[in-house]
Amino acid sequence: MASLNVGNLGEYLREQRRQAQLSLRQLAEAAGVSNPYLSQIERGLRKPSADILQQLAKALRISAETLYVQAGILDERDPDEVETRAVILADPTINERQKQVLLQIYESFRKENALDAPAAPAAPADEMPSKTNRS
Repeated sequence: MASLNVGNLGEYLREQRRQAQLSLRQLAEAAGVSNPYLSQIERGLRKPSADILQQLAKALRISAETLYVQAGILDERDPDEVETRAVILADPTINERQKQVLLQIYESFRKENALDAPAAPAAPADEMPSKTNRS
């Protein structure tokens, strides 16, 4: 796991807050953190926990994973996966709980398919041992 990249995280958070047209105070209130603490995060003086990053992501309506990547907590994922997650999170027709459930299902399918993927190519059918019927 990489070390926290606090400076870039703060810049990224500030940019996301501005794009969301939120003041520092509004974001702090929506995320349930203090105004001075959020200011310190944005200036790169504090290292927020994963829980705080999740609260900030929810308040900004962005993926918590995006903040984890910015903070260096997670490695960047497959662009298709990130895009799929972003589309789900941006859908205004489903609520937050439904989005989280859908993301959990999506992730479980990806893990299941990764486990099912063959490690080595299977032998052709004509090379496989045949079964004999014993009665």
